[in-house]
Amino acid sequence: MDLQTMTFTREAESPSLEDVLPLCELARTLEEAGEFELAQETLRPFWKGVPSRPNTTGLKGEAKAELLLRVGTLTGWLGSAKQEPDSQETAKDLISESATIFECAGLAEKLAEARVNLAVCYWREGGLDEARVTLRLVLDSLKESKSEQKLRALLTSAIVEGAATRNRTALLIYKEAAPLFEASTNHSLKARFHTSYAQLLRSLGTSEHREDYMDRALLEYTAASYHFEQGGHKRFQGRVENNVGFLFATLGKFSDAQEHLTRARALLLSVGDKGGAAIVEDSRAQAFLLQGRYDLAEDAARLAVRSFQQGGEQARLTEALITYGKALARLNRYLKARATLDEAIQTAQNAGHPDGAGIAAITVIEELNECLSVTALHEYYLTAETLLTHSQDPSLKTRLGECARRVLAVGLANESVANISNSVPVQMRSGFSLDSEVLRYEGSLIRKALEDSGGSITRAARLLGVTHQGLAFILNGRHSDLLSKRTPVKKRKRSIIRHH
Repeated sequence: MDLQTMTFTREAESPSLEDVLPLCELARTLEEAGEFELAQETLRPFWKGVPSRPNTTGLKGEAKAELLLRVGTLTGWLGSAKQEPDSQETAKDLISESATIFECAGLAEKLAEARVNLAVCYWREGGLDEARVTLRLVLDSLKESKSEQKLRALLTSAIVEGAATRNRTALLIYKEAAPLFEASTNHSLKARFHTSYAQLLRSLGTSEHREDYMDRALLEYTAASYHFEQGGHKRFQGRVENNVGFLFATLGKFSDAQEHLTRARALLLSVGDKGGAAIVEDSRAQAFLLQGRYDLAEDAARLAVRSFQQGGEQARLTEALITYGKALARLNRYLKARATLDEAIQTAQNAGHPDGAGIAAITVIEELNECLSVTALHEYYLTAETLLTHSQDPSLKTRLGECARRVLAVGLANESVANISNSVPVQMRSGFSLDSEVLRYEGSLIRKALEDSGGSITRAARLLGVTHQGLAFILNGRHSDLLSKRTPVKKRKRSIIRHH
């Protein structure tokens, strides 16, 4: 049946209290299809729309809880799409109230659905720990079940872990959940699984320089497009187009990237999804940064920030602020760049999103190290190191190591200047050898880099700021005792990306 014909018309007889559950089920079907405005219109007899509370007068038990759940979930979706202020807080209150009723009634599946939707609101706000705890309650309660709510909980858990840069944990969840999603007949749910799985693979492929992950990401995006087309989900198809566009940008295919991003923005604006369009602008800004077109990157990033500042999605706002800060720094607008990145740190910390704040702090050191004092650089480094303690993203560890080298280099340079200017004599112990001390210190740095990179000479070289060949030469020459710390060289498979 066509979705438009499923909604009640204004001329139809006003629904009674007995119609609440059928209307809620209809709204849920429309919500699954991404037709949030139609779902909102369906509930119009009991709800005036975002950000109001539904009229539950005369409703009790499951009927009241179901109406609260549907209105709360739609408030979260529409608030995200339209970037409505405080929408996620309103959504959480409504969903939490419904969960309490479902729990008292012993309706386990409905309680699970409410908690998954609550976790999604936490994720949008950047409250990843709260989302993680909420989802664990769901998975513990469903145990061996293969229900749709368990699938939704697994998918949301993987998304949350990815947002927290715990990429290996997220990858494990996707791999274990894949057979369950394969058996599902829900096109919308399967499409979302393939989309988020592709995003993680793209991130891993970029951070670990794994072409096989990039190839797999493209295949997962193709699968997602197929399932969204089967369900007629124009809104989510726009999100896939955005992700494919960003993938092409990371591969240096900027013309293809812009085509997909333009298509994504048109699709999202056609359904009134301003939040989705803002995500596209952030992707476009990052593509321009990769291309070296910093003025265009600044324009796109500014639009994304302006849109996210209107809504309550602090995690998205943090990402957009980081992109904007990078663009400003590369245009030599250093004061505004630092203020923007400081805002990103504060925004992420206020939302309980330590990884986002840590990435922003790293970005300050990367982009502004030449115009900040060593004291300021050291403070930013300590902030990043503390916030990224639990990150599993190897690229962040690499960036953190490079930042440490930059801060140390600036500090040593300043110390050397001070020592020379003050004529401070250096006291050496008897038998001291400069060459031996340099060799010992070099060896300790290389050992630490190899340990932190899991034995990968490529990643260790990046941590140390040398080339792969350079580090290999040093190991084989001056530090052959450390050769056992490196992993064996693996022959890389041929990529399929170049054939698309």
